[in-house]
Amino acid sequence: MKILLTGGSGFIGGYIAKEVRSAGHELVMASRSNGVDFNRMLNASDWLPYLQGVDAVINSVGIIAETRGQRFYELHTQAPIALFQACEKAGVKRVIQISALGADEAAFTPYQLSKKAADDYLRSLSLAWFILRPSLVYGAGGKSAALFEFMANLPLVPVIEQGTQSIQPVHINDLVDGVLACLDATPAQRTIDVVGPSAISFVEWLQRLRAKNGKHTAHTLSVPFKLMLAFSRLGRFVAPLLHPDNLRMLQQGNSADAQALSKLLGRNPHDVP
Repeated sequence: MKILLTGGSGFIGGYIAKEVRSAGHELVMASRSNGVDFNRMLNASDWLPYLQGVDAVINSVGIIAETRGQRFYELHTQAPIALFQACEKAGVKRVIQISALGADEAAFTPYQLSKKAADDYLRSLSLAWFILRPSLVYGAGGKSAALFEFMANLPLVPVIEQGTQSIQPVHINDLVDGVLACLDATPAQRTIDVVGPSAISFVEWLQRLRAKNGKHTAHTLSVPFKLMLAFSRLGRFVAPLLHPDNLRMLQQGNSADAQALSKLLGRNPHDVP
């Protein structure tokens, strides 16, 4: 197949690009490193030159926090919708959209809502679409995983309140395998939550990361949610993952049923370390 991949220079997109090539597909890259600025790809006509002879499109563009030059609305909503419109015009039948867990009717942050808007538009089309909604994705090279590894290895591990927030991390290999499975899976027009086999608490996740690194269970420092929010208003300038909205999403919890992913993969997703 000839496949257009957006966001191939990012963490998730980089893994997808490697495996797509390994599977023998022809890959067309559309990312900043290839001179494609999503901020300027806001009309279907902008995408049509990249879709000649393309059989499938994988959109893996995503940011976890806004910067002066990268905004949720343009990157998560406008540009993807323009791409989906171009797919219809160019006759590209199969589209795989990497969304986010929580981009549903309960969405409340700009990050979630901007993803959901593009998902909803894609669902309105007659294309063979797949919307994959990953939870926290971990694996070598992931910025979020690196931050959590750092936190886990501190002598005193900080957590919000008691650290009981529910999360369901998924390994990057499970997400990538899911993307590749969607290239020929039937039926199409499915929304699939991409999560690990079961939910765990945030504090348990950090303790497991410690154990993986050969460290003993650590004492935790309970930080009130309001205090953590106040800290995040400054901390986000150092680490975008510390944005207040990301803390609010963590506090809400981030888990789902893994059955649909297991069915797609033909196996259970990997458990966290």
